[in-house]
Amino acid sequence: MNKINKLFLERGDHRLLSLYFCAGTPTLESTADVLRAMQRRGIDFVEVGIPFSDPLADGPVIQTAATHALRNGMSVAKLFQQLKAVKDEITMPLILMGYLNPILHFGLERFCQQCQEAGVSGMIIPDLPFNDYLEQLKPVADRYDLRVIMLITPETSEERIRFIDDHTDGFIYMVSSASTTGAQQTFDEQKQDYFRRIDAMQLRNPRMIGFGISNRQTLESAQQHAAGAIIGSKFVSLLEEEKDPEKALDRLFKALSD
Repeated sequence: MNKINKLFLERGDHRLLSLYFCAGTPTLESTADVLRAMQRRGIDFVEVGIPFSDPLADGPVIQTAATHALRNGMSVAKLFQQLKAVKDEITMPLILMGYLNPILHFGLERFCQQCQEAGVSGMIIPDLPFNDYLEQLKPVADRYDLRVIMLITPETSEERIRFIDDHTDGFIYMVSSASTTGAQQTFDEQKQDYFRRIDAMQLRNPRMIGFGISNRQTLESAQQHAAGAIIGSKFVSLLEEEKDPEKALDRLFKALSD
């Protein structure tokens, strides 16, 4: 069974926590150390970012991290090499998050094959058109037992959400707002209404809420209305400051408990 499906089957909606970081930061060879630290600290699953020069959905923190990673020499091929080296150590699900251009350049079939060989369970491609997913990527991803995770926003129609729910597997990534990534102090009533509205739809797939989660208030709000929370910018900024994943995780957990 795919590790993503297994996780949600075993844990259900029990306050899951996922973290994002950009591969190749703070140094080119940091990927394995970051993953080991996250696994030791009980993170449920990890989104490993593939750096790209034009990350449209990302705010300044993740854009800066991507720039640093590219300057460090990170590439899709290098990332797969690093993940294969720790495949037997890392048991939590890994999801690659990247934009379509580098993946197409690498080759869809080759990308999916390498994901399987590196122990990757799924992928998130924010700029992938849904029709292209259905017609081109899904048949290949299914062949390699990979989950393609789709994003929804407060502007996504109910009809579209149900269509996504019917044609994907794993979980649905609920973007907390229509803006780019970045930490927020609170989720206002409008966002809370959005969370409640999607919750009331009783979708087949579990949901994870991401974008803006950085403290106890936003974490608890996300975990109340979905299976769990995804934290990106907050951890990326702490990792950039500390250069040490253990220290960055210490500071993150403190921020989430205060």
